[in-house]
Amino acid sequence: MIDVQLTLNQKGHGSFFVADANGEKIAEMVISVSGDQLTVYHTEVSPNAQGKGLAGELLKTMVAYARAHQLKVIPLCPYVHAQFKRHPALYNDIWKQ
Repeated sequence: MIDVQLTLNQKGHGSFFVADANGEKIAEMVISVSGDQLTVYHTEVSPNAQGKGLAGELLKTMVAYARAHQLKVIPLCPYVHAQFKRHPALYNDIWKQ
């Protein structure tokens, strides 16, 4: 099972991330939360961890977080925006278009 963690500072800036056994981030989705909006800026998976579904796990965790906190998502990240466009029925409830 992939352990996706969330870190947010007092200003609402942070990321969802996956760390390896040494605590190094191997996948990260950079976000900010302000009011009722969650903005996704960037998603990156380190080259040695690609192809393992980590970006999808970050997306799934971010979506669950947004729904749990009644947030609308602004997908500035090309990966997240592409997923929202590809599967609008899955994300219409949280997608701020």
